[in-house]
Amino acid sequence: MTKEDIQAIKNKLLSDKENLEMELAKIATKNPHNNEDYNAKFDDYGSDESDSSSEVVTFGLNLSLEKTLEKSLQDVNKALKRIADGEYGICKYCKQEIEAKRLLARPTSSACVTCKTKLKSL
Repeated sequence: MTKEDIQAIKNKLLSDKENLEMELAKIATKNPHNNEDYNAKFDDYGSDESDSSSEVVTFGLNLSLEKTLEKSLQDVNKALKRIADGEYGICKYCKQEIEAKRLLARPTSSACVTCKTKLKSL
């Protein structure tokens, strides 16, 4: 993998990170005790029964979305750390180089196709 490929992937990851953080900010707040953790917001629509039902439904949806976005952000941050540490593009299982085609398609990949396939078949 060339330095240009890695820089292009890094730029994409940084853009993805910014987008994920913006989406999370719409539905959650950062946990003041853990910088990588978010807490879904519970909006107050009012005090009657239909408002309460809407609050609970919205919170449930936001909680699910928050967990998905948070996991994606963690994956992006891990990939950026691997780039910074000079370990990007190396499979964490077999220590072989991950194909550039895979990394360009899924920049957060930390395993080669062979190892990922073996893990999924277990």
